[in-house]
Amino acid sequence: MKYYLILFTSILFEIFATSMLKLSDRFTNLIPSIALVIGFGISFTLLIISLKFIPLSVAYSIWAGLGTAGTALVGMFLFNEILSGLNVFGLMIIIVGVVIMNLEKKSDNLSSSNAL
Repeated sequence: MKYYLILFTSILFEIFATSMLKLSDRFTNLIPSIALVIGFGISFTLLIISLKFIPLSVAYSIWAGLGTAGTALVGMFLFNEILSGLNVFGLMIIIVGVVIMNLEKKSDNLSSSNAL
């Protein structure tokens, strides 16, 4: 459970850093530019730590999927971006895919332990 909390913290830093990309205005604004480099550095470091106990395929699917969905929400609420119905549907598919990836790994672990 500890490593999933580390992974979710990594996702929050990834969402933060990705949001700073927009504010950095092609690296012309110093503070957001520095913040995005630090944010991505922390995010990747925490992702690497989480991989100690979470399989890569699961960790990355969670990280990328929830990071994408979180960034879309930040775009909506902080930058007044509009998501179409098709965009929302696509985000729902991503989230469902992340859930399915996690279900598959849990069932693999159960069948592996039953084989012993």
